[in-house]
Formats: sequence, C-alpha cells, structure tokens
Amino acid sequence: MKKLLLSAVTLAVLTLTSCTREDNSNGGSTGSVVINAADFRGELLAGQSATLDPNQVYNLTGSFIVRGGATLTIPAGTTIEATGGTSSYIAIAQDGLLYVNGTSTNPVVMTSGNAVKATGDWGGLVICGRAKTNKGGSNGETATSEVGDLTYGGNENDDSSGVIRYLRVEYTGAAFTADKEFNGVSLFAVGSGTVFEYVQAYKSGDDGIEFFGGTVNPKYLVALHSEDDAIDFADGFSGTIENVFIKDVAKAGVEGSNNGDNGAATPTTNATLKNFTILQGNLAGAEHGMYIKEGAGYWDCQNIYIDGFTKGLKIKPATGTGSDPVANQNIDNGDITFNPIYFGASITTQSEYAGTNTTYLTVGANTGAGNSGNTPTWTAGWTAGL
Repeated sequence: MKKLLLSAVTLAVLTLTSCTREDNSNGGSTGSVVINAADFRGELLAGQSATLDPNQVYNLTGSFIVRGGATLTIPAGTTIEATGGTSSYIAIAQDGLLYVNGTSTNPVVMTSGNAVKATGDWGGLVICGRAKTNKGGSNGETATSEVGDLTYGGNENDDSSGVIRYLRVEYTGAAFTADKEFNGVSLFAVGSGTVFEYVQAYKSGDDGIEFFGGTVNPKYLVALHSEDDAIDFADGFSGTIENVFIKDVAKAGVEGSNNGDNGAATPTTNATLKNFTILQGNLAGAEHGMYIKEGAGYWDCQNIYIDGFTKGLKIKPATGTGSDPVANQNIDNGDITFNPIYFGASITTQSEYAGTNTTYLTVGANTGAGNSGNTPTWTAGWTAGL
C-alpha cells in the first residue's frame, strides 16, 4: 500500500501494475493507493484505484481527475470539502469509473470548504463517457468538455462511468467567464450503463445538473437553488429522466436543446421526462417552467407539475428575428408532447407556442415528483434545504 499525496512529483515516482477496466470495476486493482485527506488533488492513472475513508474529511485543494482505467470509490458518509474556485473540481475521464455508495441516511457530500459558504465556491463534478453526442458531429465524433478540457463522446451508448447513488453536491458553479461555468454536476456523453440516482445539486452558481449528449437514464434528482437552469439537456441527449424535484430557479426549471450551433443536428435529442415537480421558489424564474430551445429535439413529457412562474412553457417564435423554426416544427409534427401537464394558478401563459398543433399538451391534475408541489418522500434523509 502506497501513501499518495497526488502531487505531480509524487505521481511521477509511482510505479504501479496496470490492469483492465473490468478488473477496476470490481475493485480488484493491484494499484491501490491511499489519498492524503488534507491535500486531495491530482490524478488516478490507469491501473490505479482508491477508496476514500468516511471517517476523514477530504480537503479538495485542486482538480482531481480519474483517468481511463482508474477507479475511485467513495463510501457512504464521506465528506469532501473544496476550496479554490475554478481550479477545484472532480472529473471522471472516459473509461474512468466512479462509485458513490451513499445511502438515504448517510449520503456522500461534496461541498464548500470555505468558512462562509456561497455558490461558486468550487467547480463541481464532471463525468465524461463514450456515448453519442451531436456536438462533434453525427458519426460518433468526440468533443472537448467546456470545463476540465476532457474528451467525451463516441458510439458506445451502453458505456458505464460507474454507479452514483445518494450524492449531494453543494456550492458549485465557479465561473471562468459568463459563458464558461461549472454546473453542480456535468455529464458529457455519459452512457446508459452508468447508474445515476438520488443526486442533489444544492446552491449551484450555474445549472444544477446538465446532460451534454449521452444516453444515461437518471432517477430521483433534486435541484434546489440553481442560479441558471435547474436541469438542462442538450447536444443529442437520448434518455429517460425520471422523478425530479426542482425549486428556487433563476432561469428555467428545465431547459432542453438539440444543438446551439445547429438546431437540426443529428443525432437528435430524444428525451423522456417523467414525474417532474418544477417550482420557481425564491429566485426569478426568468425563463419560466420549461424552455424548449435551440431545435429542442424530441420530448415525451409525462406527469409534469409547474407552479410559481408566470409562463409554463417558453419557446421562441417560428419565424423572424431570434426565431427557432426547428423547435416549433418539432411541436408541429407531434415530436414534443406533454401528457399530462399541470399549470399552477400563478401561470398566466401556459405556452408560448403559437403553431398549428392543438393537441401537443393535455392539462391534468398531476402528482409530479411525488405529491404535487409538496416535497417527495424519497428526498427524506439525504438532501439539504428542503
């Protein structure tokens, strides 16, 4: 067993036996290392694995990257406290594996290490996979993540980046510029072999949780106090997002796009959204309950509950300056549907869509993420701020 400070000097002198990705997924790597909790930064390289100690608080003082062929395991009850703004984040590169083994009563918490905690204190969690995205092209081309500068994308739609359960990520969203910011959790082309369940983004300086392409099927998500959008999917994302509670939103509760450079890019975003509660809460909600944006792609939305905003569904017009013809055409064609959807009493405009399809939404009396606008029972024990 080697003591690893995870600095450039220490990593340079490590000589560890490499093993396959499959070996790592079983935790059997012969390259086990121990991380210095007081100075948590650096890299795990191919063939290396590390398991954190829940009895210690880990001080994330810089970036920590799990490279391809390496595995990081985080047991229930582990706390990671980050300082350093944009320089401090945790990233899982392609073929790296992350196992977050939290429980409903003992979650894993990634939070700010500052004495006075605030949004943007550190970056957040970044995961990169090999599933499809339309950001680099339509034939499995790769792209580079906007934070962390890591490669993502490909044609392995069943790719796995690990298992993440009962994780709370707090005070994230450090910004390089107004157009380049970390989210609470950023998932770049993460595949359907990844388990992503019971995850909360709390007090993010940008989006709570964002999906850049990929085929992962997340469940039981909470986004509370997002200073941009709460849940965002784009760039050919194709998956089912199920059981989501959103509250305190600065812009849109849900923002869904196909591609910001080309609304008709392929592969096309194809999202199924089930059992969402979207509440404006105490922030501005300036882009309303759900924003159908940048070509949008195809949406199948079921049991959606929206309240607190003045508008339920936002979409730019089909023609004219600042228009979004592709998104409007997708509603015209019946490729974007809401059945059923509930609009609260605060909502004076249910939808900005002005096209010919009169059956794309069905208004109902919905339960949303669990019990209408109430906090779902499945959030008990592991979340903060509810």
